Amino acid sequence: MSAVDPLELARVVTHRDGPTLIGVWPRAAALLARQAVEDAMTRVLAVRAPGAERCANRPRLLCLREYVPDELAERTAFLWATLSRACHHHPYELSPNADEINAWIGEAEAVVGELEGLA
Repeated sequence: MSAVDPLELARVVTHRDGPTLIGVWPRAAALLARQAVEDAMTRVLAVRAPGAERCANRPRLLCLREYVPDELAERTAFLWATLSRACHHHPYELSPNADEINAWIGEAEAVVGELEGLA
């Protein structure tokens, strides 16, 4: 793990009060959770398929299917896509709420833990 755990920061962002994060905290938390998933993918691929970790994220998600169990690869890809969508503003859509963000962070913790076990 890095010196600063993105999932820990995501939890901090979801619980921080004050005017500085009003309106941006859901996307900030989603971005941090996605970063944690990407970091875990990088570590797994660096060990299991050296060189593949240098690819962009979508190709890495495809490569991941060859090196981790199918169910974990599918969960990782779905979570990454969900978090990626939550990171961006979409006209006429509400931002994710706290329950959704917390559920995604929890799933990211589980996926990262499983990926770390395979690295």
